[in-house]
Amino acid sequence: MTGHRQTLGQRAETLVTSRLQRAGYTILARNWRHGTLGELDIVARQDDEIVFVEVRARRGPLHAAVEQALASVDARKQARLVALAEAYLSAHDMHNTACRIDVAAVGCQDGKLVVEVIKNAVGW
Repeated sequence: MTGHRQTLGQRAETLVTSRLQRAGYTILARNWRHGTLGELDIVARQDDEIVFVEVRARRGPLHAAVEQALASVDARKQARLVALAEAYLSAHDMHNTACRIDVAAVGCQDGKLVVEVIKNAVGW
């Protein structure tokens, strides 16, 4: 990932993390890595539910950027997110814990960031 894209991604993850915390979520992990499957952006707890949050950021006109960010979570990415979520639950002995996968789409235009969070965006 180029430095410019990486910086936007980090800003987006930090923004989403802050919003989750203000909404009462407890952040359990950021950038949790599995050796072969990849990375979970944010792992949080809301009440008794584990929430895996995939953060996707795009630049451009805000509405279009958010739409592009959402569209980037294709079937292949969704399958990887499910596998990563299962790996996290297994690694932390949380096999019977309620959970969901959300997608946080972040649009960026002229330094302004807009966030749209889709709860239960990825089905199991």
